[in-house]
Amino acid sequence: MQNVQEDWTGGRIGETKRRESSNCSDDGEKGEPAGRDGEEWDRETLMMELTRMVQRVVRESSWWERRGMDCSILAAAFVCLPPAFLLLSSSQILAFSAGMLLMGVAHAVITVKGTHLSSHGALSESPAWGRFWAVFFIEICGSFSARAGIQGHIKMHHAHTNVIGLGDSSVWKLPFLPRTIYLFIAPLAVPIITPLVALAQLRGHPLAHIMRTIVMITLGLYSQYWLLINVSGFKSPCGALLCMVLCRAMLSVPYIHVNIFQHVGLPMFSPTRRPKRIYQMTHGVLNLPRNPLLDWTFGHSLINCHVEHHLFPFLSDNMCLKVKPVVSKYLSEKQLPYQEDSYLSRLNLFFHKYQELMVLAPPITELVGVQ
Repeated sequence: MQNVQEDWTGGRIGETKRRESSNCSDDGEKGEPAGRDGEEWDRETLMMELTRMVQRVVRESSWWERRGMDCSILAAAFVCLPPAFLLLSSSQILAFSAGMLLMGVAHAVITVKGTHLSSHGALSESPAWGRFWAVFFIEICGSFSARAGIQGHIKMHHAHTNVIGLGDSSVWKLPFLPRTIYLFIAPLAVPIITPLVALAQLRGHPLAHIMRTIVMITLGLYSQYWLLINVSGFKSPCGALLCMVLCRAMLSVPYIHVNIFQHVGLPMFSPTRRPKRIYQMTHGVLNLPRNPLLDWTFGHSLINCHVEHHLFPFLSDNMCLKVKPVVSKYLSEKQLPYQEDSYLSRLNLFFHKYQELMVLAPPITELVGVQ
């Protein structure tokens, strides 16, 4: 994970950016190398110019803005778990339902927002702590392999966004399913499918890694089961397991929707003829509008700042929101697309063009483990 992390606060930029900026002088002026086509060079310098603008905003931001806000939201989700377990012990239907709702929302915050931020190393400036949080959120809380999740998300999805056969996939393509089942029923099976897929992803990995992942996933699942039995007072193991599945599946339908809405159906690129990064991300990524529930549970970088997230993937959710006006204004000035659409509009599009967008979509070769 350390070898792909970009430190925006300290000015250390990842290997790709270093290659792009190798021809810039120390004072920031752009020097065109000999033999480089002028138009192509201009396209490269657009990303470097936007990067400097975003870095300036990040450097001027406090720790609370860079990481503290998102860490507090995750901490609040964990604080909600004890009252949720206690409410689930109630025999009153309203209290029990409140416990289910509280646990379902808290689980979504931890397993979607937490796993996503930790996969990018956005929760800590320390690489060691970054690796720890990745294992904690992705494996213990999310029941998936941290190594496979980071490989699929960082090195495939972000590096090859909407490139046919590489980063064009969502985690959820089942073209043999009818559209209604695919969009509204099948996502409820995500909590069951996720650990099974995680085990399948372990093939070929070192034995120590396989054992650690199995232990961490088992620890996370058994911890919730044990608390439901011993704190919430479930008498039946089947009842506790059913409660686990229902809580974990509570927001899986919008999660899958978001997963496909923001990339599928947008321009796709050939592996051998892809555009420069800023063109690839502005054409192949879409923002959804602000949504109070999804903003706080999934995070801004997955909802209304997905364009910003793909341009600057190691910024936290709150920092993506803060740099959003800078990015949108810059892209508008440079006459680059800044794609936005409503949740209902995208749902209507996928429902009526399901055959075209999902069934007949280009084949994928890599599974994106964390979207």
